[in-house]
Amino acid sequence: MTPLAARLAAAAPVTVAAWMAACNAQYYATRDPLGAGGDFITAPEISQMFGELVGAWLVDRWRAAGSPAAARLVELGPGRGTLMADVVRVAHGAGWRPPVHLVETSPVLAARQAVVVPHAVHAVSLDAVPDDGPLFIVANEFFDALPVRQIVRTADGWFERVVGWDGGRFVSGLDRVDAAAAVPTLLAGAPAGGIVELCPAATAVASEIGVRLQARGGAALIVDYGHAGPVTGDTLQAVRGHAVADPFSDPGEVDLTCHVDFTALAAAAGVAAWGPVGQGDFLRALGIDVRASMLKARNDGRYAAAVDAAVARLTGDGAMGTLFKVMALTGPSAPPPGFG
Repeated sequence: MTPLAARLAAAAPVTVAAWMAACNAQYYATRDPLGAGGDFITAPEISQMFGELVGAWLVDRWRAAGSPAAARLVELGPGRGTLMADVVRVAHGAGWRPPVHLVETSPVLAARQAVVVPHAVHAVSLDAVPDDGPLFIVANEFFDALPVRQIVRTADGWFERVVGWDGGRFVSGLDRVDAAAAVPTLLAGAPAGGIVELCPAATAVASEIGVRLQARGGAALIVDYGHAGPVTGDTLQAVRGHAVADPFSDPGEVDLTCHVDFTALAAAAGVAAWGPVGQGDFLRALGIDVRASMLKARNDGRYAAAVDAAVARLTGDGAMGTLFKVMALTGPSAPPPGFG
């Protein structure tokens, strides 16, 4: 038994949120989980087109704000730094050279990011980024890894899903909680047996983004898999080696995520929210097909098949195009590109 497993067994039962927080902290602190040799792959790792179009969107928002000199670029959960490297390349090409801040808690990933985006400043939370000007923020597959509470309505009342230890393995169970008093509006319509997922950590970050945008201006682009809620159901999942795994075995050794409730994020931010729209629709509106044609024309078309495959994966209805959603947070404005 690993030290983390021993601590969780001794503390059991723990809420699903506490389980996710402990497991993901261990998981991300000890490895680079991305790529073919890892557990999963993200859109920036599939093709430079994703990061270039996100960069173009952020540049557009910066220009729409009057090209403020004090603006900063921020990424939440920057992975290997691939997305921000592409964004910075586009920004520099447009004449924008802002300070770059990477909000990261993993020392392993921060070391990788320092090589890919060498002039970026690392921060462990958004509130560590200086509050002296507009922020232009991107968060790709960040919110889905934040710890989620699972509240269950049964014939006997309200319960919270917990993870217990039966002496040989971790198992899920229920613990009575006065959840209806805590969040009556959200839970009032939950069917018997239905699971309502709450992510206080996600709404806290969204609220902080909203406060910063209201005070200083800027924009935020959030890309993740999820839904315009509220909905009911268990979305907790684990991935290991690019395959589905048991979320309650091998704590700290699998990637744990839940679907993002974009409606809850928008409400918490308290600023103008656009979307969510499907990632495929968003990228097509920003011109991914044109960019793909440009890339395919290079090198005598030797990489055309790879470019086409990347477009299909990023935008396809049976791939990331509909599973992943995009939402923008801004100050008062007309719909930004991709949301009109």
